[in-house]
Amino acid sequence: MSSDPGHPFAGNLLLVALAAPDVALLAPHLARREHARGDVLFRVGEDVSHVTFPLDRTVATLLVPMGGDRTVETATVGHEGAMGGVVSHGYLPAFTQCVIQVEGAVLRMDAERLREAKRASPTLNDLFVRYADCLLAQVLQSVACNAAHPIEQRVLRWLLGLQDRVGTDALPITQVVLAGMLGIGRTYVTTVLTKLQDQGLIHIGRGRIHMLDRARTEAACCDCHARVRGHFRTVLGAIYAPEGGIVAVEATEPGTPPPPRPAAILPELRGAGR
Repeated sequence: MSSDPGHPFAGNLLLVALAAPDVALLAPHLARREHARGDVLFRVGEDVSHVTFPLDRTVATLLVPMGGDRTVETATVGHEGAMGGVVSHGYLPAFTQCVIQVEGAVLRMDAERLREAKRASPTLNDLFVRYADCLLAQVLQSVACNAAHPIEQRVLRWLLGLQDRVGTDALPITQVVLAGMLGIGRTYVTTVLTKLQDQGLIHIGRGRIHMLDRARTEAACCDCHARVRGHFRTVLGAIYAPEGGIVAVEATEPGTPPPPRPAAILPELRGAGR
């Protein structure tokens, strides 16, 4: 899904955005791992000693426990970003639980090595500061959405966000998992999904939810998804494919805002999110 398949970190857009000198700072410390759905990267209260970069269609979610078996999703992270010691310097107790929702490969490194690299490179540090700001924006918008908007719009927001990260119309998510993300019961989420299916926005498949009409779905959703996408464009220089899917982000010199992005994706990047 990277726009530069020859890059040594192809598969993670945040790493692909780095220039060669910054790549050299990180490369010796990154190790590839495979994760299955449901793998826990860290739990509440554990020291966050590593940074994890999802590759290609691997997706993880940050969950806040609500007592009993209930959890609520606060952010979804795919190949556009990273989890762990990104916002902080690492080795601090985790406030959330991080769980793999779409299985696949990741790159992992010690948080201390990333901190050293950020000290050595202002450009690398600036990219991660920009990303941390976007991740925080996603968390804050999710909190606001959960408090203010109907469940149908919250479901659409979550599905659109997942589609942005996997770059496909067939989303590998079950109703049980979706209910857990939104902190609602399985029966309730089934009722909501059936309503959205009747409206022609989605199709409920076996272990998958198919997005049928991206434009109509965006129109039916609240503006929370669009606000987060706009922030990623403005702060991180994110580029999106016309059918959804983040296909590139940009590293810039510290203090230099990313250039404005056109509404449509550049022709040479079409299909790169597939």
